[in-house]
Amino acid sequence: MSRRRAHIAMVGIPAVSHVLPSLEIIRELVARGHRVTYANDPAVAGLIEATGAEFVPVGSVLPVADNDWPEDPIDTVAVFLDDAVQALPQLRAVYDRDPADLYLYDIGAYPARVLAETQGRPLMQLSPTYVSWEGYEEEVAAQLWQLPGADAYRARFTRWLVDCGASTTDVDAFCGRPAHTLATIPKAMQPHADRVDAGTVTFVGPCFGTRADTGAWTRPADAGNVLLVSLGSAFTRRPEFYRQCLAAYGDLPDWHVVLQIGKYTDPSELGTVPANVEVHSWVPQLAVLEKADAFVTHAGMGGSSEGLFTGVPMIAVPQAADQFANADRLVELGVARRIDTEEATAEALRTALLELTADPEVARRSAELRAAARAEGGTARAADLVEEMLD
Repeated sequence: MSRRRAHIAMVGIPAVSHVLPSLEIIRELVARGHRVTYANDPAVAGLIEATGAEFVPVGSVLPVADNDWPEDPIDTVAVFLDDAVQALPQLRAVYDRDPADLYLYDIGAYPARVLAETQGRPLMQLSPTYVSWEGYEEEVAAQLWQLPGADAYRARFTRWLVDCGASTTDVDAFCGRPAHTLATIPKAMQPHADRVDAGTVTFVGPCFGTRADTGAWTRPADAGNVLLVSLGSAFTRRPEFYRQCLAAYGDLPDWHVVLQIGKYTDPSELGTVPANVEVHSWVPQLAVLEKADAFVTHAGMGGSSEGLFTGVPMIAVPQAADQFANADRLVELGVARRIDTEEATAEALRTALLELTADPEVARRSAELRAAARAEGGTARAADLVEEMLD
């Protein structure tokens, strides 16, 4: 039980990859006796309600349901601003009459910061991916601001902040490095970790619980080795890639394969499935990885973190967004091979698996990084740091 019972509000976005990293922290805060409300789109209500938090419905216009994101970078960030503009009145309708003692928020949930600033309440960001570092604005963000349409976007963002009464009206400062951030990734995945301000950012590592509500997985008694193949939840319409995996790993001696194909691929598109392969639209990934020997992943931050947390060597096949940088980082760490989709032939996939799992240095590094990720503290440490904000 905490020193005092408080109302803690979490404000998120409905992308599953952003919701999952926060859930165990929320569950732990509820278990410690706090009243926790969680504002998000009804599409993810089930995930949130399972933690014991009070779900607060806030409709989102982010294109997560059909994964139809704009290709232009400025149009992409504008979608998040559009979402913030329409979400803030919904949040105010709830929290102006029932303000939280502390606001937690996802990196994409801009209106949470406006709400906290206008109410004069403390605020902490939960980052499910890497954070900015000293020099990030010049090395990375400046490239975005040079693109066509950037000036108009910044002007619109500034007007919104001023009109909403936010105390931080500079767009760079508002979207940049907040005063308090919990990064729920292994520090090993952070670019330029030595340049991250340790006074404002704490790496607590992946925050996992038992995940008993997500289901279990039993390793077959006759499985010599287990391979998980999963491209996550979004970019899974890849029937040809799955067919290459079946050709690479089907009937491979001493290997049992768990193939997750997502909701966008029909199993009939795979053709004949070898006896050593089980095919699912979804699997309890962490439960499988705890018993796996290798992992073919799209290198999303969630999958990359789970791979490091379980010490499983990875074949990274990035699909979009930050996955290409994540794949390169895993290679740099010495625990993965990167194969781009167009190069992911059966021969390349099979060779990568056999070389990766036969390399003693990969095994050593995987074990080393597994220990480091678990030592960062995870859920309990994250909850402790949240409670410190209540003092």
